[in-house]
Amino acid sequence: MKLTKPTPTLHDVAARANVSTATVSRCLNLPDQVTRRTRDKVMQAIADLGYAPNFGARAMASRRTNTIGAIIPTMENAIFARGLQAFQEELRTHGFTMLVASSSYRPDIEQEQIRSLVARGADALLLIGHERDPEIYRFLEAQSIPALIVWAYDPRIARPSVGFDNRAAMHDLAKEVLRRGHRRLALISAPVAMNDRARERQEGIHDAMCAAGLDPRDLQLVETPYAIENGAMAFDALMARQPRPTAVLCGNDVLAVGAMRRARELGLRVPDDVSITGFDDIELAQVVYPPLATVHVPHREMGRRAAQTLIGMVHGDISVVAVDLGAELKLRGSLGDVPAA
Repeated sequence: MKLTKPTPTLHDVAARANVSTATVSRCLNLPDQVTRRTRDKVMQAIADLGYAPNFGARAMASRRTNTIGAIIPTMENAIFARGLQAFQEELRTHGFTMLVASSSYRPDIEQEQIRSLVARGADALLLIGHERDPEIYRFLEAQSIPALIVWAYDPRIARPSVGFDNRAAMHDLAKEVLRRGHRRLALISAPVAMNDRARERQEGIHDAMCAAGLDPRDLQLVETPYAIENGAMAFDALMARQPRPTAVLCGNDVLAVGAMRRARELGLRVPDDVSITGFDDIELAQVVYPPLATVHVPHREMGRRAAQTLIGMVHGDISVVAVDLGAELKLRGSLGDVPAA
């Protein structure tokens, strides 16, 4: 007959490491609040004993799981990676864990994921952008699950958010493009349906065109999902039109890099023959040639502040408001003056 070895407990770990159970708990939940020497001693005791924390029992007792869900539109490129990394790092310092899901820019999938994460005990949710079915917000309110919007800022919407004004940022970039003499503008954008960030960026260009005395209906538009290859195909379509645009603004850097690749394949010089701009300032923007003119999004600061804000919301902070972190133009070599006629 095989004897079952007793399951090690928190008290067993504390005894082996010669510390209190409270110290063991801090090592597991708030490791930055424990000295390196003590933490190493406790973690060695955990490894020696094969101890596994019973998070399920802890969650039942506290009605919390110390888990926060993050639902992003895509994992296929680096648009959200830097912000999520900072978000996770900040959560960890406070003893929280992140669960991440991707909706593939489909509202129906996002709704399923929201309900699934809530069912799995997520204490709060991080969501990208404001636009979704109002029923989802009512569901989260009924479940008492805090939700924070990131990658967007709109003071007209009474909902907690940490982000930046997409419309204002793209307006500033388009204004600079127009200042350099360009009048035939084009935009390669993600589909704007149920994507407030893409729509706000398009409206920012319209604002700049109106201020310059141009008809925003003259903006040449191609909508396509975010991907380098899609950016290339969209640029190809634009260059087949007459008259050709002299400046192609892209809804993000991924599309812009695809456009730059296709320009090179067509024998067009950037920016001598056509200027190309992006949005986000991911690493790709600085390694392509010429370096990509774009809008710098404060990804890491947004992720860090979002984690702090959501933790505060979980703990009952009801004073949370919309926070605008701003965005900054990065004027690099892919943007030049309008080509001579």
